[in-house]
Amino acid sequence: MTSHHRGRSVVRSPISRRALLKGALASAAASVAGRTDAVARPDGPPPFGTARHQFTIIRGARPIPSVAVPRLDGKSIHLTAFPGKLVLVNFWATWCAACKIELPILDRLQEIERSANLQVIAIATDRADVALFVRKLKLRHLDVGTDPGGLVARAGEVAGPDTPFSLYAMPITYLIGTTGQVEGYLAGEADWTSDDARRLLDYYRGRRSG
Repeated sequence: MTSHHRGRSVVRSPISRRALLKGALASAAASVAGRTDAVARPDGPPPFGTARHQFTIIRGARPIPSVAVPRLDGKSIHLTAFPGKLVLVNFWATWCAACKIELPILDRLQEIERSANLQVIAIATDRADVALFVRKLKLRHLDVGTDPGGLVARAGEVAGPDTPFSLYAMPITYLIGTTGQVEGYLAGEADWTSDDARRLLDYYRGRRSG
């Protein structure tokens, strides 16, 4: 992009979406602790998290968007197509080192929980060769979608009016309860096959209302 200022030509270098996303993630991560709609409740689910982040409950969550997320096989994933199921929606990127750790864990979780009323969806947020990345990590059980345009998730402190998903970190995993409402999220990579994770999932499996 070129603009003229006092007779001189100034050339601005293009900024990649990856750089913009990283900047937004850093800003959002610094302020997420002050959110009023994401709080921990003493009567809530059992604790689950990492040394840096804990599962955070979302109050007043909006319904999940009825957006068709493109899959690698050319079909689409509809987040509203799993009534009565517990759904984990993981947002990741090929440039994210922590995602390389967590995605295989989520893949194992989906294999283990195949018949346990749990659906795990992994949505890539960048435009790189996602299929090649998935093959290298040998992911065989996840539903993998792509959202480089930000139709489902947005980077920043507050999600857009049409989505309850904000990218506070990379990776970040949202939990959708059996009633179809977003219950909470966990920023950063975590061991979703651990005993603490199982207790969290079992809590929301048995929860009938938000």
